[in-house]
Amino acid sequence: MGEKRNLNSVIIGTGSYIPENIISGDAFLNSTFYDNGLPLEKDIHEIISKFTEITEIKERRYIDDHLNNSDIAAIAAQRAIDHAQIDKESIDHIIFCHNFGDVKPGTNRTDILPSLAAKVKQTLNIENPDCVAYDLIFGCPGWVQGAIQANYLLQSGDASRVMVIGAETLSRIIDPHDRDTMIFSDGAAAVIFEATASEDHLGIIAHKTQTYAVNFGSLLTMGRSNNPEETNGNAYLKMNGRKLYEFAVTNVPQVVKKAIDKAEIDIKDIKIVFIHQANGKMDHAIMKRLFKLYQLESVPENLVPMSICWLGNSSVATVPTLLDLVWKGKVNGYQINKGDYAVFASVGAGMHINAFIYRF
Repeated sequence: MGEKRNLNSVIIGTGSYIPENIISGDAFLNSTFYDNGLPLEKDIHEIISKFTEITEIKERRYIDDHLNNSDIAAIAAQRAIDHAQIDKESIDHIIFCHNFGDVKPGTNRTDILPSLAAKVKQTLNIENPDCVAYDLIFGCPGWVQGAIQANYLLQSGDASRVMVIGAETLSRIIDPHDRDTMIFSDGAAAVIFEATASEDHLGIIAHKTQTYAVNFGSLLTMGRSNNPEETNGNAYLKMNGRKLYEFAVTNVPQVVKKAIDKAEIDIKDIKIVFIHQANGKMDHAIMKRLFKLYQLESVPENLVPMSICWLGNSSVATVPTLLDLVWKGKVNGYQINKGDYAVFASVGAGMHINAFIYRF
């Protein structure tokens, strides 16, 4: 008998769609933000400046009116297929990670019939009925969880190739009278995982997920506009920013550490970290806390690529988009090398936290 070969979940292709509409802070100069039912009295320039200082978001991207979430996802998916140089009919599963489905401009109503994964399969004209297409709703950590689900499918032997998509159009579900509106963005990315047999342990080598619903499930919810005079019945994305920040900085490092320890590697072996682009200041604090858990006082330079300053927070799309940009040499100072260990991590509505360790 020959030596046992591991079945690894390896990335073979990535693709992303970054909307062309750049929305700067100046786009909000005519906004009226409310808090506790009253207009904010601070000068709008000061509000925007303080927001940028805290989040590091200078720009965000919104899609064109003629596009929907499933449309931009299909574009990213086709780019991933092209990058992988595979036959689209060879994909066994399409997992589409999102939160709000297709939301047409001006409606604030979600459409998930059929599932967005099915819409993407239809758009891509994949005829193979054995290509199973379904959606995963998991807050901002959706794409990371989709990758973990893909790993289960591939390691079971039931699938050979799985495409995991993360796409969202948050610009259509935000309250124009809530200053948190400035955080959110649109975007899409797709990643194709393939089962490969090898003596080496490559691809996803460990993962960890936790859900803190009882005490923290209400930190991100849907609610009415901050403007008490609005009576159209729309529900908008709402978050308790301060408590969410505290929750993430306290708990995300612990979950990432569990994944690293499960992988049985040293944190110094990690060469790159793809973390959800929710808030620049928060991400830096999470990384500092993580390294302190290992009695290390500083985070190495060029470890954590960031895209939030120019792309904003596109929820499930941030991590796979960042991966696609780095993979294709579009983030200065960062590259992916064979043998490198990487951390993929996210946090969001639920509250969910997840992370997986990947070896390229």
